[in-house]
Amino acid sequence: MRHGCARRAGAAPGMCGLLLVALSACGGAAVHHASDGTSGAGGRRGTSSPSAAATTGVPGVGDRLRQRIPAVSRQVVAVYGDGKDSPDDTVVLYAKRGPSWERVRSWQGHNGKKGWTAEHRAGDNRSPVGVFTLTDAGGVLADPGSRLPYTRSASFTAPRWWARSHWHDFDYVIAIDYNRVKGAPPDDPTRPEGQRRGGGIWLHMDHGSGTSACVSLPRTAMQFLLRTLDPDRHPVVVMGDRDALKT
Repeated sequence: MRHGCARRAGAAPGMCGLLLVALSACGGAAVHHASDGTSGAGGRRGTSSPSAAATTGVPGVGDRLRQRIPAVSRQVVAVYGDGKDSPDDTVVLYAKRGPSWERVRSWQGHNGKKGWTAEHRAGDNRSPVGVFTLTDAGGVLADPGSRLPYTRSASFTAPRWWARSHWHDFDYVIAIDYNRVKGAPPDDPTRPEGQRRGGGIWLHMDHGSGTSACVSLPRTAMQFLLRTLDPDRHPVVVMGDRDALKT
């Protein structure tokens, strides 16, 4: 069942402040890597190779995080950060075919301005390392054909006091299930583990530089993911800097 923008109608007067909290988690010559997360000369933006790199495990992901990928998952969005303190990354979509993970498509993207952390806190400008489910989507623009439940709402609009380059960040978003309620719209401000743990961490549109904690991607990448990620395939994101992912 898709959530409509009508659920935002008649919001209480204080709701806009809460929604702004949800938006505030995202803000706003990289080293190239092979799109399977290993060092190399690849990593071209928007490359597609459905039959390449078949493997029994998600490339570049060690046992600790691999064991946290649910057995039922058949889609993984892997975010390979260039370094612990870097805002640059490569994002690769993998699909499971039988026992093997195959690379579907890859893009260059950005993460937290200050890089990555295993202990994310609100305002630290670092993206959390880990494995998180992907269950809900939304944005300012109309549903482009999302398989995930999609909430269209003007509440996603970036504040106009932000730099103009950030104004379209939330045209499309996919919620990363970090300290949030699954099944709720991405901008739901509820933080089950408390405000200090942060939240409102999304895949969203790229503005060309680091974010406050989110992972940003080109418009075409967001459209592709929205149309491809399938709840029946239990998609997850595996994200972190390359060294952290290998452990």
